[in-house]
Amino acid sequence: MKAPAGRYLLAWEQQQLDRVVADIFGYHAVQVGWPMVQALRCSRISHRWLLNDGQLDADLGGGEGALPVSVLTDYDTLPFPSNSLDLAVLPHTLEMTADAHHTLREVERVLMPEGRVVIVGFNPTSLWGLCHQLDTIGRRVGMTSPVMSETGEFIGPRRLRDWLRLLGFEIESGHFGCYRPPFASQGWLDRSAWWDQAGERWWPVFGSVYVLTAVKRVRAMRLLGPEWKRKRRVGTAPAAVAQRQPHTTPGTSRNTTE
Repeated sequence: MKAPAGRYLLAWEQQQLDRVVADIFGYHAVQVGWPMVQALRCSRISHRWLLNDGQLDADLGGGEGALPVSVLTDYDTLPFPSNSLDLAVLPHTLEMTADAHHTLREVERVLMPEGRVVIVGFNPTSLWGLCHQLDTIGRRVGMTSPVMSETGEFIGPRRLRDWLRLLGFEIESGHFGCYRPPFASQGWLDRSAWWDQAGERWWPVFGSVYVLTAVKRVRAMRLLGPEWKRKRRVGTAPAAVAQRQPHTTPGTSRNTTE
């Protein structure tokens, strides 16, 4: 990705992913799509995979965090058994798949209970989201990026939170970033560096990109036993209390008056 806005985007996403995955432990982790960013290079999980659908070239060379295994597959059918992964990272994956909700259900299937999913996406209520919707106008004023041309529909963080809750996930953390306009010129992009500090302070929810972390929760069941046993236990409890006699020591009388 050679565009100035693209390099600016990848640098922020790489920094955030390095910070988030470093504190997640387990045995198996997978990055689903977007091979231009090494989402698991700082992960302490030993077994790691990169899933690619073939639309983007995977660059796995360079860096000690390069993923050891790359798998060509369809995101709608992940090649893992149910409840087998501890971590799944989706960098802009939901924006590039044909059925984002189905892909998210597949991620829920392969994650173990208490497993985590980290999702990176574009915020539609931002400058980048506005340029994506008004692509023709954005090109005329020089606010465009090849990054957004490769993506489909932007999924807002509030909408994504609702999807995750319906699938049994609990939101753990979220962060917004990339407040600069997507200028095609490196000079204009550098001049707007103050937007990042101002955006984090004054309008944090309008960041162009967000990183969301959620935990898969599975409610535990309590075995109560057959219904007839519970009814019998409740019915015999008062009788047992009624049969209890007061304790008297040998050689003493219950009547103390003569």
